[in-house]
Amino acid sequence: MVRFRLFLGCLLSTLACVAQSNNNSTGLNTTSSGKKSYPPGNAWTLSWPLGEHKTAAIDTLLYGYQREFVPAIKSDAWASTGAFAAEGLDMVYFSRPRRSQFIFDDALMGWIPRFNTQKFYNVYIPMTLLTYNFGGNRENHTDRLKAVFAGNVNRKIGVGANVDYLYTKGAYSYQAAKDLNFGAQGYYAGDRYEMQAFVEHFNSVNQENGGITDDLYILDPAVLQGGVDKIETKSIPTNLTRARSRVIGAEFYMSHAYKLGFWRDVTTPQDTVQKEIFVPVTKFIYSFDYRYGHHIFSNSDSGEAAKFWQNTYFNSSNTYDHTLYHSYTNTFGIEMIEGFQRWAKFGLAAYASYEFDKFETATTPGAGFDQPDDPESSSSLTPLPAWVGHTTGDKACRNRLWIGGHLEKTRGSLLRYWADARFGLLGAAAGELDVSGEVSTRLRLGKDTVVVTADGFFRNTTPSYLLNHYVSNHFVWNNDFGKTRSFRVGGRVHIPWTKTDISAGVENIQNYIFFNSSSLPEQYGGSVQIFSAALEQKLKFGIWNWNNTLRYQATSNQMVIPLPAFTLYSDMFIDFTAFKVLHMMIGIDCNYYTSYRSPAYQPATMQFHIQGDNPTWTGNFAVANAYITAKIQKTRFFILWSHFNQGLFGNNYFSIPHYPIDPRQLRFGISIDFAN
Repeated sequence: MVRFRLFLGCLLSTLACVAQSNNNSTGLNTTSSGKKSYPPGNAWTLSWPLGEHKTAAIDTLLYGYQREFVPAIKSDAWASTGAFAAEGLDMVYFSRPRRSQFIFDDALMGWIPRFNTQKFYNVYIPMTLLTYNFGGNRENHTDRLKAVFAGNVNRKIGVGANVDYLYTKGAYSYQAAKDLNFGAQGYYAGDRYEMQAFVEHFNSVNQENGGITDDLYILDPAVLQGGVDKIETKSIPTNLTRARSRVIGAEFYMSHAYKLGFWRDVTTPQDTVQKEIFVPVTKFIYSFDYRYGHHIFSNSDSGEAAKFWQNTYFNSSNTYDHTLYHSYTNTFGIEMIEGFQRWAKFGLAAYASYEFDKFETATTPGAGFDQPDDPESSSSLTPLPAWVGHTTGDKACRNRLWIGGHLEKTRGSLLRYWADARFGLLGAAAGELDVSGEVSTRLRLGKDTVVVTADGFFRNTTPSYLLNHYVSNHFVWNNDFGKTRSFRVGGRVHIPWTKTDISAGVENIQNYIFFNSSSLPEQYGGSVQIFSAALEQKLKFGIWNWNNTLRYQATSNQMVIPLPAFTLYSDMFIDFTAFKVLHMMIGIDCNYYTSYRSPAYQPATMQFHIQGDNPTWTGNFAVANAYITAKIQKTRFFILWSHFNQGLFGNNYFSIPHYPIDPRQLRFGISIDFAN
């Protein structure tokens, strides 16, 4: 109630300020008020490893604003442990990010900062975006506080900072999750010298309840409660009550570039005065990337552990596993810059990258550790594999060297393209190959232009060290997996006047590594083919809008890569302006995907794995949300009734086996852009 009063107070204060502003001033864009009008800023992300710019949006849009407070924003088919900010896996295969070297990050990719989501801002006036979302009651409340700051010292120097705090108690017992992400970034963009750098840190803590003990508590609680068909979600028993995962990570990246070129006289369109501008021809680049990861899994209930895990190797009374990861990458490159002369129709770069990384896995030994094969030792300990011996962990270092090249054409109305190739030369990278590219063209059709894009890649990559070697209290493996080969080709068609996007693609994967029904990594020696086709269609009649994304995907082996065949996201809303200043969207959206043999989740390793015999199928249910979003000047707010259709068409709302999603909940949010 206190948080709702705060939300209502902020909203009323904003409306009052706007009303006062409308009465006393015509705004920044009018010259009669004496205030100067500033052009909008811009944002970009970076490409790895050279730090080239990729255009990005500043997060001030109204459409879809409310979706950032529900897990479904991550994907139209999101397999997760149910709670906001909890572990999840994208079941739209072509949208799934590449597996990271530190495999514990993968389940949290939707919430933690990543290299390709790090934004830089160039703004004419300081910008502060402050967002606060909340929902639920005292027992199951969920909060998200997010702030972004950006400012320019001058037109060449910019700095920024960000913080994102996510917290939920969870709708079910022992399901709380907390993420704290923060970072800073800065850049210098001179005529000859450029520098950009960022640092990001995150700390994610998740209670691991192992799922509910019986799915009937959701499907048909009357069977378990003597005819009573309602149950408080917090009273549903779970498999684990004293287990917890923590993932801590950080990344520091910087790139430096020095440009050689010449000065050219130009005449500005506004006047006839000539001035000199610097035209870069060649750029020398150095970049450095440091990444850190630390995973901790703990469990203090030995009775629950004995029932939940098949093996216990070191300590039968308590589990405390931890894994450390450090990576240092240095890259040197040289680039011929596109467009310095008319004949320079494309940019061309060559680079070399050297990476040193190290891994450490360890667990806390128990009383029976010294002689685990001795029958006199603790009977609850599983004998260790012969290769482990009597060690509590494993350490390793790797050296890897690549050379690569990049070709890019970003200008021109007819044809644009890019291609990147990287070859592994030394160390664990020897024999690796990673080639990817994209080409797009614009075709005149009627009075508009159709954009046709084709893309693809071929990868022959070495698996993460942690997929080959791992030591913990409940899981120990020592593999010699070969390289995974994957080839994908696809295309997209964008038709602006009908607001239609059509895409399709196919991928062939050899030696795919997955986690089997015993939660152990396994390499499939054959090939798996995946086909995907999607249609995105936006309809608009007056203030009525209906946006839909339909996708079909097929996998040749559901036992290795299980996927739902059909996914749907549909959003129907009215879009209008009230009182001449209040931009509003009122609507209902929903996610749906067909039933499939979904993956299960292993808390000790934070990995999603296939099911064994007698699998549980999930899907074939819709999650609908009703919402009101509005924007007045630089303030956005929403009221969201998430999963309001709970129980209307059955209770089979399990995202993965034994993990139901959140029940219906009323949620609120407000976001203010403090740019002046």
